[in-house]
Amino acid sequence: MAKKPKKPSIKPSKAILLGVGFDTDGHKRVTTGPNFALIGGTQETHDEMTEKAIKINEKLTHRGKQLHEVSSEEFDEIAHDVGLRRPPPSDKSE
Repeated sequence: MAKKPKKPSIKPSKAILLGVGFDTDGHKRVTTGPNFALIGGTQETHDEMTEKAIKINEKLTHRGKQLHEVSSEEFDEIAHDVGLRRPPPSDKSE
């Protein structure tokens, strides 16, 4: 008797915060957490990115949610609370 093909399992979606520091002092810095990866930057920049990623996780925990469960509006609100700002849209008109 032939085996039934397995149904593809649907994995829950995941989300990750990615922080990239473009300033440098010659050191290579990488910090990872449960839902974030931070790369580059000076010590000051990297520390600031780490602090904000941790604060975002704390706010998510306080709300009883994980990163992939929040809407973009809710994420913007959390990011604003920890001091992150979305850059204004660039005017690409010619």
